[in-house]
Amino acid sequence: MAQVSLKNIKKVYPVSKDKKHKKREDGPNLQITEEGVVAVQQFSLDIADREFVVLVGPSGCGKSTTLRMIAGLEEITDGELYIGDKLMNDVAPKDRNIAMVFQNYALYPHMTVYENMAFSLKLKKCSKEEIDKRVREAAHILNITEYLDRKPKALSGGQRQRVAIARALTMEPELLVADEPIASLDASIQAQIVNLFRHLQKEHGFSILFIAHDLDMVEFLCDRVGVMYHGKLVETGPAGAVFQNPLHPYTKALIAAIPIPDPQLEKNKVLYTYDPSIHDYSVDKPEFVDIGHNHFVYGNKKEIEEYKALREKGEPLQPITIRKPGEKVKEEDHEVHFSKAEDEFLKTPLHDTGSIWYKVLSFFFPIIGIIAAMVYKKKQYYHNYKACKQGALYGFAVLAVILLIFIIALILVVL
Repeated sequence: MAQVSLKNIKKVYPVSKDKKHKKREDGPNLQITEEGVVAVQQFSLDIADREFVVLVGPSGCGKSTTLRMIAGLEEITDGELYIGDKLMNDVAPKDRNIAMVFQNYALYPHMTVYENMAFSLKLKKCSKEEIDKRVREAAHILNITEYLDRKPKALSGGQRQRVAIARALTMEPELLVADEPIASLDASIQAQIVNLFRHLQKEHGFSILFIAHDLDMVEFLCDRVGVMYHGKLVETGPAGAVFQNPLHPYTKALIAAIPIPDPQLEKNKVLYTYDPSIHDYSVDKPEFVDIGHNHFVYGNKKEIEEYKALREKGEPLQPITIRKPGEKVKEEDHEVHFSKAEDEFLKTPLHDTGSIWYKVLSFFFPIIGIIAAMVYKKKQYYHNYKACKQGALYGFAVLAVILLIFIIALILVVL
């Protein structure tokens, strides 16, 4: 078995010349640059030998693309992928010793269960005896021996997924990657499949990279959790640490969204919301930093210091707030932001556009811009406040430079 290491992985899907756009954001999870559509960027992750890692995040954030790059089904635009000490960027999928389990099972409908399980081994040109041995051993482990002569259409969803897992098991992989294998299954079957993955991982000693939309099914089964948003890892750490000390605002929102079994508590639960516009990375660029305890978080220097302070306290954070029946919820009871100055602006008013004209007018009339910024701040028009403030500061800076040049010129004339 070997360690898997991803270093600054990036994936860009090129667009045709007539469809190229300037750098912009299309929705929360899509970025388009002159290179093309950026699906994954700045992705660095180490998966230890025999480790069970889960990636979670919203649809379109790059989870499946990352798995497909690891498996060799997608080319890596930039960055390096290592399995052990070997660089795997240009290694063919069949030579990576990686098995993949798909959400839609990916079984050949015209083949029997036995033939589906044996197909990959035939491509590797294993002997008939070796193929038969591996297929029957995997079928026994997954308790599907009685279905070997059936075709996929004669099986239930849970049985088909067991066949897909058994097919992966026959490959005796170093790494098993599972792309949302429980998403289309009933809740009771989901629990069985997740427990099965954990059991197989312990019994056979391979590493697992597992993708899920939410955390409720994998909270107590994985060793480490990675949270993705907008093509980047925003937080990773031991499962217990991430659940007890969720630091990045999106992680908090994700954990807060896990349903509570008690219907009354769920009814009175206050959901956190995450607005990526709260981060100002225009000057202080963000990094993915280890804040201690093998806990990594994405943020700029100011945010990282706040995250470190919260983490060092060692006190479990509470992302879920339950209000009493009839109780009005205060803003501070369910905010997910850490900056007090930004916490006042959770709800965006209708006309809070942050238009470029606010910056332009504040630049030419900085005193009026500062006054407008103070008014917008009081009214909780966050984007307008930010635009006026930035424009006014730039305006004051230009005035200061002009005044300095005038003073220097005046001194030279006098001398």
